Amino acid sequence: MSAVEVKRPFVTALRSRPGIVRVGEGAQRMTVRVQLEERWETVAFDAASEAPVLALKHAALARFGQAEVPAEDFVLKLRGVEILDEQESLIAATARDGSTFLLAFRRRRPVR
Repeated sequence: MSAVEVKRPFVTALRSRPGIVRVGEGAQRMTVRVQLEERWETVAFDAASEAPVLALKHAALARFGQAEVPAEDFVLKLRGVEILDEQESLIAATARDGSTFLLAFRRRRPVR
């Protein structure tokens, strides 16, 4: 018997690193992307819809090699709006299957 391939939204293939990172536990899952603004780099995540936004943020920071930087130094935006309550679930933050989050530094950084 062959393995069943899970259908992923098309957007997860756009400019994403290979592979999908799993976040949270739960039956209802969604595939979302997180893009690090400064690097124009994107990672796809298979996340539980009830997982807190903060868990996605921490997983993204670790994947981008920014785990040593405090999470408070970054903002996570969905559809151009900062998610203020990072304890709420992805579904409560109005994320949908195929959504793209933008991860950016909270304050502007000097250009060197």
